[in-house]
Amino acid sequence: MTRPPGARGSFELTRGIAATWWYTASAIVFFELFAVLSWTTWAAVAGTAASFAAVAISAAVWFACTIMLLLAYRHRDAGGALLPARLVPVLVVPLVCAGVMFAATGSWIAAVGLVAQSLALLNWQRGVRLRVTVGLTLLLVVLGVVDARTAALLTESDVWPVGATFAALLPVMTVTSLWWWDVLLAFDRARVTESRLAATQERLRVATDVHDLQGHHLQVIALQLELAEKLMGRDPDGALAQVRAARVSVAEATQGTRDLATHFRAVPLVDELANARDLLVAAGVAASSTAASDADRAPADVLGPVIRETTTNVLRHGGGRRARLALERSAGGWRYEIVNDRAPGAADGDGAGLQGIARRVEEAGGVLDVRRDAHEFAVVVTIPQESAP
Repeated sequence: MTRPPGARGSFELTRGIAATWWYTASAIVFFELFAVLSWTTWAAVAGTAASFAAVAISAAVWFACTIMLLLAYRHRDAGGALLPARLVPVLVVPLVCAGVMFAATGSWIAAVGLVAQSLALLNWQRGVRLRVTVGLTLLLVVLGVVDARTAALLTESDVWPVGATFAALLPVMTVTSLWWWDVLLAFDRARVTESRLAATQERLRVATDVHDLQGHHLQVIALQLELAEKLMGRDPDGALAQVRAARVSVAEATQGTRDLATHFRAVPLVDELANARDLLVAAGVAASSTAASDADRAPADVLGPVIRETTTNVLRHGGGRRARLALERSAGGWRYEIVNDRAPGAADGDGAGLQGIARRVEEAGGVLDVRRDAHEFAVVVTIPQESAP
């Protein structure tokens, strides 16, 4: 049996369409309230004070029970029971209210309509709900005809046709609304399932890449070490060469793993800028950031580390109170700039950070420009559109 959407761990399936549920529930509640209002209005106009009180009380109790059934339907299990066990006694209440309604009005359609609406809110299986709804609607139409022929007091009121019409159509309108909710819920579950499947496929692809990368290098290293072991006694130089080759293979495997991890850790540049701004703000710097609308097309493997390193430099060496980050298009490429004010006596920050940035930018065919004066420090990086990774 599938887990109901309301169970722990699965509520996230419907969280994204919660507003749709409340629209659906509000429509059903409105239909019910209009039907109740029609019958109570008739009782107030054509009935006695006692009949009005009986209709109002029975309608109010029935309405409260349908709210409980409606809320239970939200977390329905398509293959589950008609109603949660704790709410089974609630089905008895509409029967009592129907008896009171018939005693007060003498209307079959008003009395049976209460029970029919309660049945329409149950968790019927696919196909069964359609037959039940059609059967209830036909029954209510027949009872409406019976009331029109036998209860003259009812038909004398102008309100009675409205109440009879709503009582006959209420199950159809309710089931239609609930069907629409079921369709949206199925789409939402399919969307979540698709996203989970995509994540699973991505994990399998990562696992395959790691297996292929490490399996190849480890096999080569094992062969090189085995050959070195065989050459150890009769050709020490050859054995030493194989050991050195194995060490090179280890370095290649390490670098390949690092490159693979870097590839899968890539963060969109817009998010990189936002993270850098938030980090500066958390450190007490009044920071702002701007990015081109298509900034995610920029070479993230080059600019991502640059953004992180320059942000670290601002925190480590700047000592100022303001910073501005910008990533924009330039002629034939991209231009990243970070500008911050400098506190008096702040360090220049000419350490390994800027050297690493310069080396990375140069390898990508870009240009690094560092500008400083007594009050401001700026780093400008220009990267061509087709940069080398």
